Amino acid sequence: MSAAIGHGNNRIDAALLGKIVFARFLGLPLKVFDRVITEVESSPEFAALRPWLRVGRLDGDWVVPGAADASQVMPSPILGDVQRAGRRLVFRYHRDRFGCEYRFDEEGLRRQLSRPGFSGEFAATLHRLRLINSRNRLTHALMRGLLDIQAAYLFSGEPLSLVPLPQSRMSRHLADRASLPLVADAGRLSRLIRGLSFRMVDGATLPLSALFPSARQLNCHRIDFLVKAEKTLILEGRLARPLSDGALATLLAGQGVSLSRRTVAAIRHQLAIPDWRRRGDRKDYLAATEGFSPLLPMTAQALSAFMPAHPGVYEIRSAASVQDGDPGDGKSMSPERARIVYIGSTRDLRKRLGDHLRGNSDNPLLYRCITEGSARVRFRQVSDGWRWVERELYRVFCETFGAPPLCNRMSP
Repeated sequence: MSAAIGHGNNRIDAALLGKIVFARFLGLPLKVFDRVITEVESSPEFAALRPWLRVGRLDGDWVVPGAADASQVMPSPILGDVQRAGRRLVFRYHRDRFGCEYRFDEEGLRRQLSRPGFSGEFAATLHRLRLINSRNRLTHALMRGLLDIQAAYLFSGEPLSLVPLPQSRMSRHLADRASLPLVADAGRLSRLIRGLSFRMVDGATLPLSALFPSARQLNCHRIDFLVKAEKTLILEGRLARPLSDGALATLLAGQGVSLSRRTVAAIRHQLAIPDWRRRGDRKDYLAATEGFSPLLPMTAQALSAFMPAHPGVYEIRSAASVQDGDPGDGKSMSPERARIVYIGSTRDLRKRLGDHLRGNSDNPLLYRCITEGSARVRFRQVSDGWRWVERELYRVFCETFGAPPLCNRMSP
């Protein structure tokens, strides 16, 4: 029978408590995790335990150790870089300590722990070292699995090369192939993945969650690709007009992807792509926003990691209802216009978007949309003339959708 901790009806099973502690440890932001390792390794208890432990590297020569920790100043969510090594991929950690493993003389430690007067701080330090080991081993196995499963995408950078990857499938993959001394269930993977990012071969920084696309997310990539390809086909005379939702569904069926016309329309709306009639006009909003970044969540973490401190234009989308700024009853409003709630420009994208996020931009309606509607943002850097670019973008939006974005209180 397993031991329990607590008194009376508040007793907690020790094994359950251990799982809770480990789950919380997996959820630590990378910067905090790095600080925990620093604190442990600089403690007097760690120094006293050194005769019974050594610091090694996790197995697998596919990992290229990073530079010395002291010389690295990297954004905290970035775990490391995917790099080419001939015909294979390797992963380079931004900190050597993220690929380290503490190896113990278990017999010697047992003798030490059994001695009278042995400080509880030593046992606590050992516990932290084992937690660090478990997290590093799970991270290491996860990255190894991702290099295998998503190799085509990591080599090419083409979103259509991604494989649908629910976290439950990755959990089964690790159970079958990784020699892990712990259970890598979907819940643990979810906590670990959240907030981590990595750098692609081409230098682009992506959240680790980008390697776990759902089938719908891949269908979004497919429809976006087809709509962008139609412009070239029209210019070459191989297509008379933009593709309708039915035509898109037919093309996808030829690729082995079965989607109804209604589903295609819903995804097109989600991507803020106008219908085929509006796409027939070369001055539509879709054409005006070519070169914008992928959509990013409007969160402090995402803005800090991915938003440059550079001049540019931006577009904010929200799922919140914005009836305060909706002329009329809103029933005839297009889905694209309903989602795109604000267009702006700024000298410093990161600072301005941070002001919007904190409600410091003197626009309460926009702040409500951001806080209530799972807001997302995309942007384009513009070194000179960003105000003119904003005015042109605003004008084209009004021409495409018949009215300005709901949270723009005046024309730029």
